[in-house]
Amino acid sequence: MISSEAFTAVERRAVLGLASLYCLRMLGLFMVLPLFAVYAEALAGASAASIGLALGAYGLTQAVLQVPLGWLSDQIGRKAVIVGGLTLLILGRVVAALADTLTWLAIGRLLQGSGAIASATMALAADYTRVEQRTKASAIIGASIGASFALALVLGPVLAAWGGLSRVFETTAILGGLGLLVVVFWLPPTPDISEAGRSHIADRERLAEALWGRGLGALYGSIFCLHLLLMAAFTAIPSVMINEVALPPEQHAWMYLITLMGALPGVAILVRMHRHMADPRGLIAVAILLTVAGLVVALWSLSAWTLGLGLVLFFAGFTALETILPALVSIFAPTTLRGTAMGIFSSAQFLGVFAGGALGGNALYWGGYEGLVTAVLGLTLLWLLGLWRFSYAPVSTT
Repeated sequence: MISSEAFTAVERRAVLGLASLYCLRMLGLFMVLPLFAVYAEALAGASAASIGLALGAYGLTQAVLQVPLGWLSDQIGRKAVIVGGLTLLILGRVVAALADTLTWLAIGRLLQGSGAIASATMALAADYTRVEQRTKASAIIGASIGASFALALVLGPVLAAWGGLSRVFETTAILGGLGLLVVVFWLPPTPDISEAGRSHIADRERLAEALWGRGLGALYGSIFCLHLLLMAAFTAIPSVMINEVALPPEQHAWMYLITLMGALPGVAILVRMHRHMADPRGLIAVAILLTVAGLVVALWSLSAWTLGLGLVLFFAGFTALETILPALVSIFAPTTLRGTAMGIFSSAQFLGVFAGGALGGNALYWGGYEGLVTAVLGLTLLWLLGLWRFSYAPVSTT
């Protein structure tokens, strides 16, 4: 439940600052998605498989480093880890902007991913806020991620039409610099953490509960599959727009804007339904099917109308799941394991980013659009079976 009590002045400033930081950071990730597969083809060493690996490389280092950097933030402080991570993120974007081969572009992506600050940032949000305000803070930060996703898909093609993929990475490096300014000059001083406020620090003896507690495994698997689908989709959709629908790159932004707006009513309905359901598995399954159906329709499109329909379905299902899944993790996880659970959730998400780039690129290389659709449908079947394998977890407070 979201508390009706207002934030304190410090909480309000902290949450707005962290939401802005998340938005600036995620803009850089999402802005590349609709462009990478098209513009990377011009680089030396490019093929469908290597482009997919370079696209997903960001997720590999993110997944590996989320939990270690979250632990490090417990030892040396949140802000130090966040500043260091943002510095690596900016460095990686500069390397990517200067890259003239796919190998250097992949190195830049790996460097960007090494700035894995999601778990430290969410832990900092918990440090700043009272227990009863943390759900509200998480909801605001989650909304900023959704807003950055929509904005990035529109801005990315506009910037690329102006200066190619390098201009996009240059812009996202500047956004990373703005994020540093938010951390250093906007966020309030980090509060002292009482024992009651350390609920995000894991009890090491209960790590297995955080990994496989009732319902949590299905949520980790779901966010992995969701971001795998997202990255796999964008190894192919830009090419479909150009080669099958004859939509030039400078018009892609309009297609994304129109379809994202068309998806909003469906997102609102699904999120509202989630709040009133005792067992969310049925609703999650509906959103999964919407996402996959939209992707398949988009991949087999021969006209702008069919492509638009597919993207509306895809964005409705994806955005709803992106909102619902982290909220369920915060509910399912025991309070004293919530921070650890969110760190594992973030790692699963970014591992999905890497796997999606690799799977999408290789499926296209070996089997074309049909091969990618076959891989997506097989994944969906396993996803739905795994979802039903786990039973609903009640709210836990210990």
